[in-house]
Amino acid sequence: MNLSREFDIIVWGASGFTGRLVVLYLFNKYGVTGDLKWAMGGRNLIKLKKVRDEVANKDVPLIIADSDDKISLMNMVNRTKVICTTVGPYAKYGSNLVEACIKSHIHYCDLAGEVQWIHKMINNHHSSAKINGSKIVHTCGFDSIPSDMGVYFIQRESKDKKGIKALEIKMRVAALSGGISGGTYASLSRVLEESQRDKMVYKVLINPYGLNPLEDQFGEDKSDLKSVIFDNASQSWIGPFVMASINTKVVRRSNSLSNHSYGKNFRYNEGTIFGKGLFGRIKGIISTVLIGLIMYAKPGSLLKKVLDSFFPNPGEGPTSKKIEKGFYNLRFYITLEDGSNAFAKVTGDMDPGYGSTSKMLAESAVCLAKDKLPNKSGVLTPSVAMGDSLLTRLEKNAGLKFSFES
Repeated sequence: MNLSREFDIIVWGASGFTGRLVVLYLFNKYGVTGDLKWAMGGRNLIKLKKVRDEVANKDVPLIIADSDDKISLMNMVNRTKVICTTVGPYAKYGSNLVEACIKSHIHYCDLAGEVQWIHKMINNHHSSAKINGSKIVHTCGFDSIPSDMGVYFIQRESKDKKGIKALEIKMRVAALSGGISGGTYASLSRVLEESQRDKMVYKVLINPYGLNPLEDQFGEDKSDLKSVIFDNASQSWIGPFVMASINTKVVRRSNSLSNHSYGKNFRYNEGTIFGKGLFGRIKGIISTVLIGLIMYAKPGSLLKKVLDSFFPNPGEGPTSKKIEKGFYNLRFYITLEDGSNAFAKVTGDMDPGYGSTSKMLAESAVCLAKDKLPNKSGVLTPSVAMGDSLLTRLEKNAGLKFSFES
């Protein structure tokens, strides 16, 4: 997209907790007066100036707009090539911005993991984004880049090294240090609230292929894991992974949008490893019960209020020291088309929900603004929108490592 715009990127929501981390990363990595032209955006000038003074400098331009004011949003997006937004819940604050980006023929990336809202954006805007040449890329954080780009990487390596595809991939969370962000928890709460209110939303959430085009919502994958089972692939007890409900759907949409480059019979699932023996099983049961409480707590109930007290509010988060100490280790157990097995790993430094997520989102925005990308537009997934270019950036700049062993 060869646009002559004032900025390459505007970080929308720059005064929020995660937005601040994105600004800090861009400033430290790319500066302000170099090749990358970027600005901070938000609705409160005082808050923006405060964050700019703390993590960047006065050379970073500030843009004022409001999520509920379509004219102000259009004025903002018309000045840039890419909007990078951290303002969630996206079902509440994101729809007008997506529409504005498509009308302005620019690209967009966010951290949304809200299945029901992404489904709505696909239905409302995929066709117009394709026509206008806009790449609308959701899920550019911990949900769902490690999963989506991990599978993309595995399929690429399988073809290059073995000449065949991966028929089935089982992602297992082996280790994770860090907490769920306040914004992620608020978004999850909104998804669950809408699903309890609207049966159609619930149907999208439980459909393994809920983000695929209507004509392609079929396959061999079943619902995401909901109980503790012994997993032959990892030889451990495993249980549900809280992000699986979005990650698995994103991977399947990638396969669909790439003309089934992974194969029409490709299978994918996710789980969390809890260890061997009785202790591992007990750990899995406790974790599964906690996830169940979060998923089924009714809005306004005493249980929901108690659970809310254990999570940060949107805009809040851990100390920089805790963020830097975080990490994650994802294992991928692979069955290739010839029946042989392979193994892959995706690791990341820093807290997955904050530090790593902010780097992944920032590099996604830079990738959309600067790199030569696949000739695809619409409401896309990270791997379909950016492919090898994003994979290179993640490994070079964002602290992720991808490995494959056949």
